[in-house]
Amino acid sequence: MTLAVETVLTPVDGSDTSMRAIEYAVEIAERYDAGVHALYVVDEETTREASFGDVDDAELAAANEAFIADAHELAPEGVPLSHSSAYGFSAMTKTRHPGSVVLDAAEDVEVDFIVIPRQPVSGDPDEPLGRAAEYVLQYATQPVLSV
Repeated sequence: MTLAVETVLTPVDGSDTSMRAIEYAVEIAERYDAGVHALYVVDEETTREASFGDVDDAELAAANEAFIADAHELAPEGVPLSHSSAYGFSAMTKTRHPGSVVLDAAEDVEVDFIVIPRQPVSGDPDEPLGRAAEYVLQYATQPVLSV
């Protein structure tokens, strides 16, 4: 069986670990002549603050854009990199898990491969991508590389 990859999804949170995941995603995309879609997952505290109007949307957008700009620098010419953002949690819906956010995005973007950071920089298991990795590994229908 030959692996056909057109789009690689990598959820990111602005950490060094998620930048490493971008590096892996770009390498896979380059090998398979595919594109990369970076999904910037916003953490629980920021989500809570946003729902109550306590976070500056412009500041959040600027941090996201700066990270994605750095990610674009990693992608060589010929490897398109698209991106979107998602809240990894919902203060209103208790079942909204960062892993389900990643899998929903994988379905929406129609990805063929997922590269996900395994450990957040701080090692805190409650950070969004730390919690998402195990969930994605368990429930994804696409091949997953956890880095």
